[in-house]
Order: sequence, then structure tokens, then C-alpha cells
Amino acid sequence: MLKQNRYLLISLFTYTFFLFNCSKTESSNPDEDRPPAVFYFGADLSYINQILEHNGEFRFMGSVRDPYQIFAAHGTTLARFRLWHNPEWTKDIYGAEGTQLYNDLFDVERSISASKAQGMKVLLDFHYSDTWADPGKQEIPEAWLNITSMDVLEDSVYNYTHKTLSYLNAKGLMPEFVQVGNETNCGMLFTEAPANFPDCNVCDGNWTNLGRVINSGIKAIRDVAAQSDIETKVILHVADPVHVEWWFDNIMAPGKVTDFEIIGFSYYPIWHTGVDVTQLGQKVASFKGKYQKEVMILETAYPWTTDSNDDYNNIFGAEPPISGYPFTMEGQLSIMQTITRQMKSGGGYGVIYWEPAWISSEMKDLWGTGSSWENCIFFDFDGNLHQGINYMIDPYD
Repeated sequence: MLKQNRYLLISLFTYTFFLFNCSKTESSNPDEDRPPAVFYFGADLSYINQILEHNGEFRFMGSVRDPYQIFAAHGTTLARFRLWHNPEWTKDIYGAEGTQLYNDLFDVERSISASKAQGMKVLLDFHYSDTWADPGKQEIPEAWLNITSMDVLEDSVYNYTHKTLSYLNAKGLMPEFVQVGNETNCGMLFTEAPANFPDCNVCDGNWTNLGRVINSGIKAIRDVAAQSDIETKVILHVADPVHVEWWFDNIMAPGKVTDFEIIGFSYYPIWHTGVDVTQLGQKVASFKGKYQKEVMILETAYPWTTDSNDDYNNIFGAEPPISGYPFTMEGQLSIMQTITRQMKSGGGYGVIYWEPAWISSEMKDLWGTGSSWENCIFFDFDGNLHQGINYMIDPYD
């Protein structure tokens, strides 16, 4: 209880300091002759708009607050948002009550604007799909299903990426980071592909085609960034650090993709057991040395309870906890501190927590109503911010 009260006091102080000192961004120490190494504390906040519009409330110390402000005030410096091509299903699942799409360009525009208003930088995650893209599923956007030529596919990826970023740039919302594909372990645009669709499945050896697709997206990013005040960095993303070297060796050689700044990977320590938490720093240092790129965890999470707050079954909860890190608020905070220390020790560029605001509400997805993640977030079952988020404000001396 004493430890919990300590973190509540730290959290309250940090929140108050943010509200009254948000304009103070530079160090007052005249002896500092070089800036500290950049390290981003990130949060994927893609569900927030939908939650807010379906009776979700976020609280700090019992009072309802703007969730974007809560995260910025507690150390979040980078907000990540997924982008789907034409996610009509996000409206259709609400039936007659459905009025808009979520995680489309216009929803993302709202999220980016709210995040930048709070001083956070933004990572835009192109899934190049109408729905979730991950290692086992990379569905082709419905609008592209009739493509049979690699040249046409390249043009489609380029034009879509360029149009999206040009729109955001014109609004003053150019992202600081752009992700070309999401968890692309076996590639992109291959699930249930029509017979004549270009094959971009690298688990079948099609590195050349995937390389052409990724390079088309990267070229669009570079072309828009050349007209922007923002120097946007490009990220590539695979799930599980055990796959990093295999994937990047191949995408950079036969795939001929080299024009990117950041190697990104998902690291859910309960699932990705091939790299122990205590070995993470060594892995990151190895990746940096080998590829001469920055390295960032794009997704991670850990449960603080095995309980549920609704009837939507939780994704995590049946697994045993990692030794030394119980499924408690303290255990969640502790493992996130360890992951962060490991990333920093290896020269990592940042850690992004996946959907730490997915509280239970009346929002819907393809599988249920509420949240399948409320036991992994930084809010308790009353919607109050808890101590799990405080790894972002740890000084890490």
C-alpha cells in the first residue's frame, strides 16, 4: 500500500507539473553541451475515439479527464495509430446506430490532431488492409482485389500512401514516424489472395515482390516529407525479436529495401519466449550494430490482473505469469521498467505499449462488445489511471 501511495503521489505531481509547466521544454542547465539520447515512451491509442463515443470515461484521481491529456501528462511522448484502407465493418457492426468508420483516415486525423495538441509526436501505422494485419493475416483491401500486375500494385500502394500523407500534411498533421505494414513476418497482401494477384508472401520466398511493395510505400513517404516541415522516419515491423535477423537480412538483400530508419518489433513477453526479458538489451545492441538502424519495440503489454470487467473474453489471462512479475499492478509496472531498462541499455529508441486505454465500454469490434484487454491496460475497472503507467516517468538513473 505504501508503494502504491508513493506512485499515486508521483503521478499526481507529474500531472500537475504538466498542466502548469507544459511550455517549459528546454533544459535550464548551462553545463549541458549535448542533448540526451532520444528515447520514446509510446502508447498505441487507436481505440480512444471509439471508446469515448460509446460511453467510455477515463479518470485521473476520480475525475473524468481527456485521455490524450492523461497520457501526455504521464510521460507519453509518442502516440501510435493504426490506419485501415476502408474499414466499413467498423460502422456496420453497430447496425442502424453505426454512423462513422473508425481507424480510417478521418478518424486517424482526429487522433493525430488531439495527440499533437498535447505535445506528443505521432506514429502512423499503415496496415494496407481493410482490417487487422498481423503475422497470420494480411488481407488485401477490397478495392485492390482485381489487381494482377506488380506495376499496378506498386502504383496503388504509392498513390494511397502519398494521398493519405499529403492530406495530413496539408492539415499540419504530418506524422513524425510512418510504419510500412504491420507485423509483416510473412509479408503483406497475401491472405485469401485471388489466383492472379501478385504474390507478396515471403514465407513462400517472394522477397522481391514484397520489397517492391515496401519500397513503393517508402517512396511515397519520402516524396510527401520533402514538401513538409516534418522529417518523417520510416519504420518496418515484425512480430517477435527472434524473427528480426531472418526478416531484415532478406528484406534488405533480395528484397532491396534499405531506405528506412527504424527496425521495429512486437515483444509480448508472455508469447515471445525465445528472448528472455533479461536478454533483450543484448539483442537490441546486436540489431543496432548489425544493421546500423535504430531499434524500437512497437507493441508490448503485460496483465495486471486475470479478472474481467465485461463479458468479452480476455486475450491474456490463462498463461502463468513470468517469474518475478505477478499479474498485479506492481508486477505490470515492474516488468515495464525492466523492459525499458533493457531497451535503454542496448541503445534502443523507444517502447510503445499496445492499447493501454482499451477500457471496457459499449464499443464493439468483430469479436465482442467491451474490451478483451482491460486486464492489460493502465486503468482500473472504474476507469481510474493506475500506477502501471509510471514506468514512463521513472528517471532510470
